[in-house]
Amino acid sequence: MAVCTYPPRVFASSQPGARPRLSGRVDPTAPVYRLSSPILRFPPNFVRQLSTKARRNCSNIGVAQIVAASWSNNTPNSGVPAAPSATAVDAAATSAIPVDPAQISGGDGVAVFGNGVQLGEALPDLKEASFLSSDGSLAIHAGERLGRGIVTDAITTPVVNTSAYFFKKTADLIDFKEKRATSFEYGRYGNPTTVVVEEKISALEGAESTMILASGMCASTVLLMALVPAGGHIVTTTDCYRKTRIFIETILPKMGITATIIDPADMGALETALEEHKVSLFFTESPTNPFLRCVDIKLVSELCHKKGTLVCIDGTFATPLNQKALALGADLVVHSATKYIGGHNDVLAGCISGSMKLVSEIRILHHILGGALNPNAAYLIIRGMKTLHLRVQQQNSTALRMAKILEAHPKVAHVYYPGLPSHPEHQLAKRQMTGFGGVVSFEIDGDLTRTINFVDALKIPYIAPSFGGCESIVDQPAIMSYWDLSQSDRIKYGIKDNLVRFSFGVEDFEDLKADILQALETI
Repeated sequence: MAVCTYPPRVFASSQPGARPRLSGRVDPTAPVYRLSSPILRFPPNFVRQLSTKARRNCSNIGVAQIVAASWSNNTPNSGVPAAPSATAVDAAATSAIPVDPAQISGGDGVAVFGNGVQLGEALPDLKEASFLSSDGSLAIHAGERLGRGIVTDAITTPVVNTSAYFFKKTADLIDFKEKRATSFEYGRYGNPTTVVVEEKISALEGAESTMILASGMCASTVLLMALVPAGGHIVTTTDCYRKTRIFIETILPKMGITATIIDPADMGALETALEEHKVSLFFTESPTNPFLRCVDIKLVSELCHKKGTLVCIDGTFATPLNQKALALGADLVVHSATKYIGGHNDVLAGCISGSMKLVSEIRILHHILGGALNPNAAYLIIRGMKTLHLRVQQQNSTALRMAKILEAHPKVAHVYYPGLPSHPEHQLAKRQMTGFGGVVSFEIDGDLTRTINFVDALKIPYIAPSFGGCESIVDQPAIMSYWDLSQSDRIKYGIKDNLVRFSFGVEDFEDLKADILQALETI
């Protein structure tokens, strides 16, 4: 195992019991002390002392590689015997990178290494660790309670896997409770890794605040319950994700909340609902699922705000790149970050963006209900978002080109895509969107069986729910989402047996085109 073969000089202090100080200068005539395994440390209450931007750089990742050992003096004249427990820790912890004294600088008891990791003022010594008498206890607390590193120069955001945040002493807890200090306190209330995701999404949406949650449905349901009072009324649209419709039709009525359901383009119906009811919230997708209908966000916002009604747009199909709902007048925008934002079909998440006032109000209920995003999932979203613009650009292009080809094909009865002039809200989509998304819905010229044959003949896309990822996905909504309903009941929602929803990934356009055309030839 690697050890510090070039120990730094330790300057003695005139004060008895004072801690040695590190320096980059080495005096060959001075006593040499061995730095067996440097403590990569920050004060235990750092979360309560650092800004949000500083906190998001903090991590306990890789603790196994930097397990804390104590200062030990191996010279015969030191007068300080090495404790057995410390020796055991040294043996387990010497996987740390060797330290060149030329890399060490600092003063006032703080050593700063060239790699951006700091050794804090209160480096734990043998006496500080003496309350731990067993390897089992050391395995739990060394490198963490006794100090850990602040990684300031890592390119990627570290994952902070913790369920709670501790207070060094009760006085610190009281300071937090009386709002003189800050802390996440508990994992359900926040995490440095998830904060980075929230800031990224806020920047894309132009929002004051964003809250990340465990799924898109978690975001929608918490928002509706937080902002609509018992006995309140909402307006929503006919075409929407089925689970959202189920929540509105079966769960909200238990709280006395009623709903008016209108066509996405029927502004007259909206005005009537606003006149007849005290509407708390207008909630809709735009584009909608699965027919990709578009709502005039600017006009809806103007009408609703005159009556004191909030507007929330689920922009999952649009992405924050293709549509800026807040800039168009909406109060809140929701996304299933599972889809385009995560982008790799490997994580579940949802988010709500808007003003600090509204998001904070929703956050209060979120903290009660739970549904917190795991920091490992947050890391995957951060990773995914770094290619969001590249993926969406490719998906926009592929979907538009394929929609045109499908519309002209004799075995396709109808295509639903806002980028086509035949779409009922095409002109609106051109005004409020910069791209039309990567999902195309279309109806095969045939029945359920013929449509199944087409889907099964495809070789590239997976037959699966969801959309927006790198891999193309295809499904028949009549089977995937509505199979529990009779055919006549499915028709009430416009779901025909021959409807196909195709989510284009980032595969090569020519490959996707050839695959779809060959599948059409088989039916």
